[in-house]
Amino acid sequence: MAIGTTITQHILSQQRENPEATGAFTLLMHELIVAAKVISKEVNKAGLADILGATGETNIQDENVQKLDVYANRIIIERMQHIGQLCCMGSEEVADLIDIPAKFPKGNYILLFDPLDGSSNIDVNISIGTIFGIYRKKSDETDINFLLNEVLQPGYEQVAAGYFLYGSSTMMVYTTGKGVHGFTLYPSVGEFLLSHENIRIPERGKTYSVNESNYQYWDDNTKALVDYYKTKDKKTGRSFTSRYVGSLVADFHRNLLKGGIFLYPADNKDPKKPTGKLRLMVEANPLAMVVEQAGGYASDGKGPILKIQPKDLHQRVPLFIGSKEDVKIAERFLRGERE
Repeated sequence: MAIGTTITQHILSQQRENPEATGAFTLLMHELIVAAKVISKEVNKAGLADILGATGETNIQDENVQKLDVYANRIIIERMQHIGQLCCMGSEEVADLIDIPAKFPKGNYILLFDPLDGSSNIDVNISIGTIFGIYRKKSDETDINFLLNEVLQPGYEQVAAGYFLYGSSTMMVYTTGKGVHGFTLYPSVGEFLLSHENIRIPERGKTYSVNESNYQYWDDNTKALVDYYKTKDKKTGRSFTSRYVGSLVADFHRNLLKGGIFLYPADNKDPKKPTGKLRLMVEANPLAMVVEQAGGYASDGKGPILKIQPKDLHQRVPLFIGSKEDVKIAERFLRGERE
């Protein structure tokens, strides 16, 4: 498609390729995009309004809740609950599944999202984002008390996934299983226009992204992996550069375009999070679908993220994601093998 194609045109063109499409998914995506535009507007004026800082509360993850977290979560729920295409939603900020009010019709899609990833960086003007994954309900169940089994699907069952990045410009990157495409929001026209068509991540990169302050809490295999990145090898030409923002969506986006690996390994720093910090359903699965559609790979250190059978809505996992060969090397190190 031509550069400058709107996101709506792009979604409609994919709808036309599917003879069974009813337009329900297109409507769902349209409303999600509207929510992101509203959030983007608030993020862009954050320093001018009383929406910076923490609320004084903690979320289900025992993390400090930022004012913009609350705002973004509310906007997405309010925009999405009335469209008639969702049976329920799940948010990183909410402990339980979010039901659709009885006054609105229900549909067959499930929306899982992190409303504002990287929100601890809001006060210092670092890129943050909204991550989402969409599933299709497989049964006729509509009672919220019995929908959790419908929600806990492995990542390969996602029908779409992506993220909105609120940075120097606002971008949307998404996939429906037919490649990965990026759109940039042009404020003057209020539209996301195609700017990155058919994104492909390099097979190998030269960037690793990890919070090295956790080094002392890692096991020996993880330490050896990071030492490997930090050691130059003239014989093979190996030379990695460290780039870590601390905002998952920002680190991931950079590596998606330029190549490299983001890793958040398991550690023994916090007994409450022995298997890692990042959330399988609202962070790891959506980004895993994106990266694999772009030719990359996502692993928990043992195997594909997308094949993990979730057991809990807020399940945490280690995450190694990025260029395929770099992630494969990480898996070998975590098995105790060395280059």
